[in-house]
Amino acid sequence: MTAVHVPGAPVIEDGLLVSTSPATGVEAGRFPVATPTDVTAAVARARAAGQWWAALGFAGRRKRLLRWRALLAQRIEQLTDLMHLEGGKPVADAVVEVVSAVEHIDWAARNARRVLGARRVRSRLILAEFSGHLEYQPYGVVGVIGPWNYPVLTPIGSTAYALAAGNAVVFKPSEYTPAVGQWLVDTFAEVVPEQPVLTAVHGLGDAGATLCRSGVGKIAFTGSSATARKVMAACAESLTPVLIEAGGKDAMIVDSDADLDAAAEACVWGAMTNAGQTCIGIERVYAVEPVFDAFVAKVVDRAGRLTVGADGSDLGPITMPTQLDVIRRHIDDALARGGRAVLGGADAVQPPYVRPTVLVDVPEDSAAVQEETFGPTLTINRVSDVDEAVTRANALTYGLGGSVFGRRRAVAIARRLRSGMASVNSTLTFAGMSTLPFGGVGDSGFGRIHGADGLREFGRAKSITRRRARSLLPSMTFERTPADVARLVKAIKVMYGRS
Repeated sequence: MTAVHVPGAPVIEDGLLVSTSPATGVEAGRFPVATPTDVTAAVARARAAGQWWAALGFAGRRKRLLRWRALLAQRIEQLTDLMHLEGGKPVADAVVEVVSAVEHIDWAARNARRVLGARRVRSRLILAEFSGHLEYQPYGVVGVIGPWNYPVLTPIGSTAYALAAGNAVVFKPSEYTPAVGQWLVDTFAEVVPEQPVLTAVHGLGDAGATLCRSGVGKIAFTGSSATARKVMAACAESLTPVLIEAGGKDAMIVDSDADLDAAAEACVWGAMTNAGQTCIGIERVYAVEPVFDAFVAKVVDRAGRLTVGADGSDLGPITMPTQLDVIRRHIDDALARGGRAVLGGADAVQPPYVRPTVLVDVPEDSAAVQEETFGPTLTINRVSDVDEAVTRANALTYGLGGSVFGRRRAVAIARRLRSGMASVNSTLTFAGMSTLPFGGVGDSGFGRIHGADGLREFGRAKSITRRRARSLLPSMTFERTPADVARLVKAIKVMYGRS
């Protein structure tokens, strides 16, 4: 095996993308790097395959998607072992991720006809002689650019919904998790061997840029806000529509009547699961004065019991080696500016691992509060009341998810969060609920995956009107008479002239 200098960092050797474990450096796989010509050819093949796939209709696609769902469920151990090897994700976390992905495939397959199928739409009195019809037609080919932190759930959140809507998909997995991405493509080919409906192209960022310019009908991207801007710029050249799920800096608010044990348990899960490498992870907490000290103590107690290591631990390695420098910088900056580490701290970064770190009294303008950390770190700051908490939570340009713990007014507080999603008395739960849309606002992106809104993202709304009778109030014709216009004016005044 060719030596790789930094475990987990993608390397290209002899035209092959080499993927290794960030924990051990063991090779997970080698995959041909797609040239611009390769990407163009993949999209051309997908375009032809998409026509066949769309012609199967909702029933035919449902049958095949449910077979894929069943295959993933049957081989869950194989997939989770690969996720553990390639990304370092603890197997238990990988199981939770795959279970959620299977649920999303099932929901998309079973509900696509209801959400996207052709249906009649009622007309109004002025155009009563016409009937209205609405349907959602597939884009043809959707390009999906996936992340490394949730290499199954996140791309399936776009891919399964795009497939259910009748599109073919060209998938560019993250260069940090190409083996998992290819595994998904290969298993789909087992249940749909006839055409290359789901294919993968591998490479670094330039492969994703080529996919953006390849003539696909739409791009669904998940990644950092900085890369999202590059994706949008590339797609803007051809006015290719995009769905963007970018970074997050989610906040949790703890009110005075919260169940502190439940809040602390959920906070530690929301902040530390997947070693904090979660776009909807809790990175900031605002606890009101009366419960602040007790809440912090409970969080420290629970987070302090988490184990860190390669196998069988609660927290695995940091998948992307360069992220270690970001985490270290955020911790150091917070401490230098007056913050206190009540757990972990300056020596928490021990490559390739980061030990759980809880920081308090961190200035709001510090990097640890303002920037996405993507590690098992957490800032908890004291606020006088929930109004101050909401103001601080909403002060950042990010707006992905959030959480509120409390009883009497928790739902009202959640509604005030400037975010695409919020959970009350839990954390992250909206990601696994297939019936709800998932997406953000501001620097966290736009568009939605999951749920009915997620299905509609992958179909173009097509409106059709059909004449049923002659017009009683002819207006859209040069054959109208002054009397017709007068009757139209009179009708408008009768119908709409009163407030």
